[in-house]
Amino acid sequence: MRRPKESSHKPDYVLLAVAGFLVLLGIIALTSVSTAFSLVQKGSTVFYLSWHISFGVLGGSILGLLAYKISLSRLKTKSPQLLFLNLFLMLLVFLPKIGVTSGGAKRWIDLGFATFQPSEFLKITTILYLAFWLSQRQTKLFSTFAAFFTILGIIGALLVLQRDISTLVVITICALAIYFLSGSSLKHILLLIPVGLAALAALIKFEAYRLERFLVFIKPDIDPLGLSYQLKQALIAIGSGGIFGRSPGMSLQKFSLPQPMSDSIFAVIAEEWGFLGSLFLIGLFLTFAWRGIVIVKKTQDKFYQLTALGITVWLTLQAFVNIGSMVGILPLTGIPLPFISYGGSALMAELAGLGILLNISKHA
Repeated sequence: MRRPKESSHKPDYVLLAVAGFLVLLGIIALTSVSTAFSLVQKGSTVFYLSWHISFGVLGGSILGLLAYKISLSRLKTKSPQLLFLNLFLMLLVFLPKIGVTSGGAKRWIDLGFATFQPSEFLKITTILYLAFWLSQRQTKLFSTFAAFFTILGIIGALLVLQRDISTLVVITICALAIYFLSGSSLKHILLLIPVGLAALAALIKFEAYRLERFLVFIKPDIDPLGLSYQLKQALIAIGSGGIFGRSPGMSLQKFSLPQPMSDSIFAVIAEEWGFLGSLFLIGLFLTFAWRGIVIVKKTQDKFYQLTALGITVWLTLQAFVNIGSMVGILPLTGIPLPFISYGGSALMAELAGLGILLNISKHA
């Protein structure tokens, strides 16, 4: 196995600038969206914004800096322990007085001063572990396939119990991308896809709210004041923005949209910044994907390459699934918009992933 390069070069400054723009745009958007909700729910106009900046942006920046500075060789050898620790934290959400339930889902750990969502970090630890394992595998292809399927099964079972199918879909697609790039048989990929689709169909069929989201996707006009309310309000917001938008802070639909600070924040951005602003935002995510692919192609070490691919697929996939669900070309999923949506755990995980990607770019 080829040893990782120890020489360090400059990081990808374009990637860093793009991520910085996205975080800044997220702060601007949340300044507009959160003010009224903060005042009504917390008695302060800046509560949610302050929490987003202190816990998400600053906390995530510290994690990102640590990820940027850490030895990649050390990160590689510690990836199994990181995944094991993450899976242990995933189990803690089911314990009384430790786990927090919201909307019928058990996904959070109560830290006393805040809640923490382990599944957001499961995306990183799964990517790191699969990159470590597949970069040095010496077993036969079928044995590798069986082990890969088992790993996904364990992760999938925990996420299904937490009612977090959107995260499961993201992790599965990232895992398939890593598995394919590692040189695995195309037959295995072609076998996993129908199995995964069948499992997803079963999960949708036997859970009412998932089936409702799928029905809304198939027939958007099914129930404008009920099932399809979020999609209708999102489309009204996007359409109201026109070419140039209403201007920052002037969104009217943020008071009607469900989850305007998280899942639906793109619709608010489109209303306030218009088509051109939305196009600029999409361009930033496309540039992020481009720079990630450049890093994948430039690096020679297999672990670096697979990790960079997994992180790039994860963040860009989430972005376009979120945007796609808001414009109606994909089902509503509840996936946050990377670097922009409100949510401390998600933003911290995303900035940590960015730090690792920038770290790899130094050695590419």
